Amino acid sequence: MSMTDTLTHSTEAHSGAGAPLEKIALETYVPLAKPSLIGLSRAEISDALGGIGVAPAQRKMRVQQLWHWIYVRGAQNFADMTSISKEMRSTLEAHFTVARPEVVAEQISSDGTRKWLLRLPSGDSVEKAHEVECVYIPETDRGTLCVSSQVGCTLTCSFCHTGTQRLVRNLTAGEIVGQIMVARDRLNDWADRETPTGSRLVTNVVMMGMGEPLYNFEAVRDALLIVSDNEGIGISRRRITLSTSGVVPNIARTGDEIGVMLAISLHAVRDELRDELVPLNRKYPIAELLQACRDYPGSSNARRITFEYVMLKGVNDSLDDARLLVKLLKGIHAKINLIPFNPWPGTRYECSDWDQIEKFSEYIFNAGYSSPVRTPRGRDILAACGQLKSETEKLSARERQALRAMAMTD
Repeated sequence: MSMTDTLTHSTEAHSGAGAPLEKIALETYVPLAKPSLIGLSRAEISDALGGIGVAPAQRKMRVQQLWHWIYVRGAQNFADMTSISKEMRSTLEAHFTVARPEVVAEQISSDGTRKWLLRLPSGDSVEKAHEVECVYIPETDRGTLCVSSQVGCTLTCSFCHTGTQRLVRNLTAGEIVGQIMVARDRLNDWADRETPTGSRLVTNVVMMGMGEPLYNFEAVRDALLIVSDNEGIGISRRRITLSTSGVVPNIARTGDEIGVMLAISLHAVRDELRDELVPLNRKYPIAELLQACRDYPGSSNARRITFEYVMLKGVNDSLDDARLLVKLLKGIHAKINLIPFNPWPGTRYECSDWDQIEKFSEYIFNAGYSSPVRTPRGRDILAACGQLKSETEKLSARERQALRAMAMTD
C-alpha cells in the first residue's frame, strides 16, 4: 500500500460496519501567485483593488466595470475591457487574471451532450493541477450545465462512479463559477452572442457533478450567489438546483443563505438499504433527512423539492418500494425524478427493466406526485448521472496531448 493509500485509508470516517461514510480531503487549495478575480464577491474585489492602491472613491465604479466585463461580456483578459483606462488595465494585468479552468479535453455525445475535462491549477506547480468534469445537456427548451463542487467526492455511494474516487480537495468559489464561464466560452454564450433570438444556451445550473456540495458549503454558496446575480451571469435561483445526498445540518442553510431549488439523492425508502446505497444514511437516517425537507425554507408547491431515485433492478424498484416512497413523502411539496441507472465499468448494479420503471412511475403519478423518468444523456461518453470520474486519467500522455489539442482548436 502506497503512502497516499495509507493516508486515505487512515483518514476515512467510519460509523458502524460497512463502507466508510465520508472521506477526508488529501489536499487543500494553494492560491496562485497571480489570482483570478472570478469567484470574488463585489466586496472582495473592492478589497483586492484597495490592496493595489486604488483609491476608495474609485473602487465602487471599478467594481461595477469589472463585474460587467467579467460576468456579462465574458472578457477573458483585461485588455478587452475598453471602458477602463489603459493605465488601470495595465495595473490590473500586473496583479490579477480573469482566468478560467483550462479545457483539457472535450467529448461530444451522439445526443449532443458535451463533457469537458477541466484542469484547475494550484499554486505555481503544474504537478499540483487537479481535474474535474463538467457536463452540458442541451434540450429543446433549456440548456442545463452540471457543475462539480469537489475534486473527487466526499462520499462512497455504492452505485455512483464518482464515489469510487478519492476526495482530493474542495473547489473554490472561483473554480465553481469558472465552470460556467468555460461553458459560455465554448458555446459562445455571452451577451454579444449573435443568434436569431439572442437567447442563452446555458439556462439552468445543477450542482450534481463531482462531489457533495453541502460538504463544501461556503464555496458553493458564494459561487451560486454570483451565478444568480441579476447584474451578471443572471441565472434565476429557480433555475439553479443543488443536489445533496443528505447532509442534514446544511440543508436549512441552503434555503436561508442561497435560496436555490433543492434536490435530494434518496434512492431507497428503507434505512437498511439506504445504508448500503448511500452510507451517509447511517449518520443522517431517512426520517431525519425528510424532516429537514419538511422544514426547508421557501418550500412550496411552486418550489417543490426534487427527490432523485435511481432505478436499480431487483434492489429498490418494487411496487412495495413505490408505495412506501409515497407514504414517506406525505406532506412534502415534492416531485420524484426517476433515474434509469447508468452503468459504469466494474459496477455490480443493473438498470431496472423499462416496464418496471413505467409501473413504478405510474403508481407515484396516480398518488398525486410528478414522476418524470430522466432520459439518459451522454452515456456513450460517461457523462450521464453517476458516471463522472475523470476517465482521461487513464489515458497515455500522447492520448491526453491529442485530446487537449483537439479541445483547443475546436
